[in-house]
Amino acid sequence: MRIIAKKTLVLFYQSNKDAETALEDWYEKTEKAEWDNFAQIKQTFNSADFVGNNRVVFNIKGNNYRLIALVLFKVKMVYIRFIGTHDDYDKLDDIKNI
Repeated sequence: MRIIAKKTLVLFYQSNKDAETALEDWYEKTEKAEWDNFAQIKQTFNSADFVGNNRVVFNIKGNNYRLIALVLFKVKMVYIRFIGTHDDYDKLDDIKNI
């Protein structure tokens, strides 16, 4: 999968050092994947949740952080839309349109 944009992850873990290893692991697994559907995402990341409108929520570092991505299976693209703490995630109003 092609991931847009890694810079978002790097900027996040520069200020949240404990997330670096987990986010780099997510990035490597996602980049190597060739997902055609959500079931295949679940095989890679068992705790992932589909929230609608092509958005998938990934638990990062034991659910300390959450990453929301727009996943477009046909074109093999993953757009990072949000990365933050669980508390930051809980404050979001409309996850399906982030």
